Amino acid sequence: MERNAYFDNAKLMLIFLVVFGHVIQPFVDGSSGVNTLYLWIYTFHMPAFIFLSGFFAKGSGNMKYITKLAKKLFVPYLIFQVIYTGYYFLIGKDGWQLEMFYPHWALWFLFSLFSWHLLLILFKKMSPAMGISISIGIGLIVGYFGEVGHAFSLSRTFVFFPFFLMGYWMTQQQVMWLKRIQLRVAALVVMVGVGIAIYVAPEFNTGWLLASKSYSTLGLPEYGIIARLLVYVTSALMAASILAWMPEKRSRLTVLGTRTLYVYLLHGFFIQFFRQADLFAVNHVIDLVGLAVMSALIVLALSSRPIQGIWQPLIEGRTTILKSKFRQRPNRKHANA
Repeated sequence: MERNAYFDNAKLMLIFLVVFGHVIQPFVDGSSGVNTLYLWIYTFHMPAFIFLSGFFAKGSGNMKYITKLAKKLFVPYLIFQVIYTGYYFLIGKDGWQLEMFYPHWALWFLFSLFSWHLLLILFKKMSPAMGISISIGIGLIVGYFGEVGHAFSLSRTFVFFPFFLMGYWMTQQQVMWLKRIQLRVAALVVMVGVGIAIYVAPEFNTGWLLASKSYSTLGLPEYGIIARLLVYVTSALMAASILAWMPEKRSRLTVLGTRTLYVYLLHGFFIQFFRQADLFAVNHVIDLVGLAVMSALIVLALSSRPIQGIWQPLIEGRTTILKSKFRQRPNRKHANA
């Protein structure tokens, strides 16, 4: 699929929000404003990211593709599960013990992304309406089973799968339909309305947005299905709204949207260190702006070409960037001779 600047811009903005959301998470209890911003971001940033992952899964479906995908997703998951175990031990973080199929922190996404492609083999044989309806039904029902939780990233796999499936069935023309002026105005109303609702609403358990816990754990053992359905609707509207406002023009930063996996896998080294060392505090809006700038710098650094070259062997299983650098050096020496 030919790259479209709109999608790369969207991925770049969403990975920034992933990093920023993780940066401000420790401060949500001390400020209603920070808590509102955190919850507002979490209503859409992963659903939108997962939607885009499904959109780019058009070639999925055969075993050759799955084998290639295992190398791209499952192998890095295993590698970084070990790396983060060692890193957590070094910085003194609790829960550093190695359990290969109990994903450390953000690594759940790799495990779930691999699983979504496996599920797609079955669901792509159904009509879009039937498949999406069944996936939503499964996402609603699994909340009643406490056994379906963080292990193997099962809960998030089932709960977030409808967004992946929606992305798979959407065409580029349908996505770009969101850019119509009427829908962009409606999107502003939705985003502002959800923000106000979060701010004035009673205390809200973030577990509903993280999708990793059962209804019983979240305090609604009987009526959790209604709460999750409301979360589904809110997340879908918010994801569509934020995508309606993503820029279409290519800029100097657009290419960074092709390197979001590097940012996703590596930013945890910064985040976990910051949390363990308790380096920051939010006492003023300027502090929040500073954390946003720092988050942007983390994204820029981790999506840079040097970082990509260093980590490419572990993340992509290739060394093309390093090889190209080594090839250039002899050529430069020959040119200077």
